[in-house]
Amino acid sequence: MREIVLDIETQNTFQEIGSADPRRLKVSLVGIHHSDDGGLEAFREGDLPRLWPVFERADRLIGYNIKGFDLPVLNAYYPGDLLRFPTLDIMEEIAKVTGFRVKLDDVARSTLGEGKTGSGLQAIEFFRKGEWDKLEAYCLSDVRLTRQIYEFGLREGFVRIHDRQGKDLEIPVAFALPAVAVRPTINLTMPF
Repeated sequence: MREIVLDIETQNTFQEIGSADPRRLKVSLVGIHHSDDGGLEAFREGDLPRLWPVFERADRLIGYNIKGFDLPVLNAYYPGDLLRFPTLDIMEEIAKVTGFRVKLDDVARSTLGEGKTGSGLQAIEFFRKGEWDKLEAYCLSDVRLTRQIYEFGLREGFVRIHDRQGKDLEIPVAFALPAVAVRPTINLTMPF
């Protein structure tokens, strides 16, 4: 089974585009983890056509808030509809149980004992300064955390958070890919 864990960074903010529509943001970098070989890889905006076949061969895309942010941003670049791909949005799964959204950093600190190395605003500054090594390190660190949270939840059947009162909670999760969800690979990026 091929699963791709992903995270994106953008070139701009919602405030700068004057909208809360993620489709209007521009990609600076996409980081991914391949389940088949365990490799990490980063794609700049101009490299995105090389990323589409990777997504198309995947059985599932996994991320944190990918349905509400990452995939809508990427959809502006993709010739099809990434939102139709099988996905696991970890934030969405946690929110189904808790009734509220929890930040990746909070889940990582509670579940793994380590947090994020920076913020999305710092990533935009790295992009603007041309500090590609720092941008890639930050993005791939988020991919690594997301993958570790996914693997923990898959293995243990729960993830941990602190609720709004600071109490530790174990949130039950069902991250396994249902057998019926495995689909044949598609290809929307080949020229005809």
